[in-house]
Amino acid sequence: MDFGFTAGDEEFRADARAWLCEHGGGAQERRAWERALGKAGWIGLGWGEGGFGNRVATLTQQVVWAEEYARSGAPARSGHIGEKLLAPTLLAHGSEEQKARFLPPVALGEELWCQGYSEPGAGSDLAGVRTKAERASDGTYRVTGQKIWTSLAHEADWCFVLARTEPDSRRHRGLSFLLVPMDQPGRIEVRPIRQMTGTSEFNEVYFDGARAEHVVGGEGAGWQVAMSLLGFERGVSTLAQQIGFAGELARVVGAAVRSGAVEDPVVRDRLVRQWAELRVMRWNALRTLGSSGDAGAPSVAKLLWGGWHQRLGELAMQVRGASASAGPREWAPSTPYELDDAQHLFLFSRADTIYGGSDQVQRTIIAERVLGLPREPKGVV
Repeated sequence: MDFGFTAGDEEFRADARAWLCEHGGGAQERRAWERALGKAGWIGLGWGEGGFGNRVATLTQQVVWAEEYARSGAPARSGHIGEKLLAPTLLAHGSEEQKARFLPPVALGEELWCQGYSEPGAGSDLAGVRTKAERASDGTYRVTGQKIWTSLAHEADWCFVLARTEPDSRRHRGLSFLLVPMDQPGRIEVRPIRQMTGTSEFNEVYFDGARAEHVVGGEGAGWQVAMSLLGFERGVSTLAQQIGFAGELARVVGAAVRSGAVEDPVVRDRLVRQWAELRVMRWNALRTLGSSGDAGAPSVAKLLWGGWHQRLGELAMQVRGASASAGPREWAPSTPYELDDAQHLFLFSRADTIYGGSDQVQRTIIAERVLGLPREPKGVV
């Protein structure tokens, strides 16, 4: 397989580690890393021959690249929402003008995106959104409303927003998929949400007449476009995610050996279960890789990894015993507290069964769309 790194993946790993050590991990550094990846041709591998991405790769080659990237310890991506979610959606539903405008900057790592779906009072129920978009006299839209849990909105240049363009519409009808520039002072306000980890990857976003020129798929087609986008959240990226999970599990096993907790048969049983369940997740991801039309596949994948990762965080604390409650450095009320990797895993993973569609919502999707059980009654919006 000639893919440009099969003989030199160790060189890439070394370059990635050196870059990370030299530049750190702040917002500007992450942007610089995205541009470096784009310049080298590593963004948009699965976009095909349309000329909007960089290298063209088969599905197998995409998996190899994603897994090697994860193994390398390269910096966390800040452009994955644009590359993995927006781009496939535009390729499937966007106009030629929209593809030409938005895909090249994503491929070059020059424009970052965030996703405006969840709202207070609606949560994982996308059909319950209340954000509105009214058509102005010049044919553009004015977006008004609030989104929440918007990942990386404080760094993003653009946001794809699900909003109601048909007054008095209900549920999934009357929704549109809008592309909104984030640099609109006085019309868009981003408020970071401080989490238990002390970090603020998630945000509240307030739209007050924000201007939007582009509608993907046409006005009123937002539900179909949004559902199509959710299907892109599995596959290659899931397999790469599992490489990171394997590394976390290895560190937990190491901590159990060092602390002596591995001698406890209950702990040993939990460690073995985590290992076995991770293998099941991989086999399931490989089974569904590249498939389409399976309404339950994304929900099954989310249920598997969300609960697994949360249990791993709990296990990471259990194997360390009382020492798990102490931070890596002495803490004082006047200074921000710090967490080590295991503590961060435990606290951040509490959200794994909520974001991206809560476990309850995923089970409802499987019940209704796969098992054919009676639909759950929905309230009127």
